[in-house]
Amino acid sequence: MKIVFFGSSRYAVPVLDMLFNNFDLALAITTEQGSQDPIPFFCKAKKIDFVSLRKSADLIASPSLVVAMASLGVVADFGLIIPEDTLKSFSMGIINVHPSLLPKYRGATPAQNAILNGDKKTGVTIIQLDKYVDHGPIIAQVEEEIKSEDTAKDLYERLFKKGALLLEKVLPILQTTNITLKPQNHEEATFTKMLKKEDGFVDLKKKSSEIDFFNRMVRAYYPWPGVWTKLKLNPTDEEKTVKFLPNKKIQVEGGKEMAYEDFINGYEKADKTLLDFLKKEI
Repeated sequence: MKIVFFGSSRYAVPVLDMLFNNFDLALAITTEQGSQDPIPFFCKAKKIDFVSLRKSADLIASPSLVVAMASLGVVADFGLIIPEDTLKSFSMGIINVHPSLLPKYRGATPAQNAILNGDKKTGVTIIQLDKYVDHGPIIAQVEEEIKSEDTAKDLYERLFKKGALLLEKVLPILQTTNITLKPQNHEEATFTKMLKKEDGFVDLKKKSSEIDFFNRMVRAYYPWPGVWTKLKLNPTDEEKTVKFLPNKKIQVEGGKEMAYEDFINGYEKADKTLLDFLKKEI
């Protein structure tokens, strides 16, 4: 069983690594373009054939995909919709390692939404892809606890490692027997969206009464887009961007991260709304 991997972030590397070490990996396809980006870097180090592309349409025209002659595709944090023509080109279809307990949190930002909503657990679901986003039947699923200190980065790292282990168990069964697929309950589906930089902006005057949500937001939006605001650090200066980081740390535009208390001591003339907000958090 030859396999083509589709993935585009460092979170997906454990899945790629598992496929490389345990199965017949014919090709990796990624949207990452730089040689130092995680997937191209890993592929070069391991001498794995790979293709970098920019849009879904490039998959249809990719000669490398034809040459690979693979029977199965595996997707992990790819970032592009797989065209229906590409789905049909694999005799065993394409399966997806998705970091949520589907049908909850379909889409691009499942871990961020789980943390933001204060969920106590999430998980990994392996599904058979169809032409709709995260819509296909479930092959396997495993739960994972969300810890009180988890950031999106922490959670994605654990989920894709756990997903790689689950996939390692699933693939031999897929190859030798007919697995009973479990249709998702589409009426229970929830959806997530791509995040933009402006999603991380906060108005501290409004957030002062929503501390719990603010702290979840800081963890959910780390490392990107981050939680930030713009204000003056001195009455005579221009406004600067101030970022809020996990573990009650803060970073001024162009500066190093520091503890809330150190910021209060070092920026005594900063906007009073910010200083009052930080003092409540110490």
